[in-house]
Amino acid sequence: MGIINATPDSFYKGDILLGMDGLINKAQQMIAEGVDIIDVGGQSTRPNATLLTIQEELERVIPIISALHTLHPQLIISVDTFYSEVAKQAIAAGASIVNDVSGGTIDEAMLPTVAALQVPYICMHMKGNPQTMQQLAMYDDVTLEVLDFFIKKVHDCSAVGIKDVIIDPGFGFAKTITHNFTLLKNLSQLKILQCPILVGLSRKSTVYKTLNITADEALNGSTVLHTLALENGANILRVHDVKAAKEAVQLLAAYHQ
Repeated sequence: MGIINATPDSFYKGDILLGMDGLINKAQQMIAEGVDIIDVGGQSTRPNATLLTIQEELERVIPIISALHTLHPQLIISVDTFYSEVAKQAIAAGASIVNDVSGGTIDEAMLPTVAALQVPYICMHMKGNPQTMQQLAMYDDVTLEVLDFFIKKVHDCSAVGIKDVIIDPGFGFAKTITHNFTLLKNLSQLKILQCPILVGLSRKSTVYKTLNITADEALNGSTVLHTLALENGANILRVHDVKAAKEAVQLLAAYHQ
């Protein structure tokens, strides 16, 4: 899954290009590199990010989704949003997956909306919201709490009629670096839910703070953690750098032949 951030305040600037053409060109490059899904988001979810209104988010993501769908009708596009109205309009514009970092906790209409749209739902674990999550990074057992969260959420999704749920443990969302490494080590425990597992570790602070570098320098470290995630059961890697991630997938597949 390649990340297209239609926001000027992402924690990583590597894919922030000027204007619609720059973002479309970035997506075209990802397609050439073999991306399977393009994830389009307009809301920065880094710690303490300013919350956009529904209208602001729509103005950022809908033109990109519409343009990509027109250029590449077969491309699988996910919309990264926690607003049900954005999800609805994004699916109408050509997206086919809803990726919700709040797991339906910010907009209570999200789960029934996704059920009505009959599309897959990526449910992520996060405590609070991007403005409060860093103060909530406290767990007795982070793996157990995340697992318990997903047991309930998968049930809730099924109860409203969502047929396909993908789970994302939410690396960096209300979690310290230690929590992130613990979750990565125990990732295979989430397989008990029998849902595909999505991992978002690309160029995050777990990589660059551990190595005492910047996000711009964190490609190699990201690839190492992506490889560990794949080895521990990840099914989808959400990444800034498609070529490197595809190479990790390919090499690991050859290793296991």
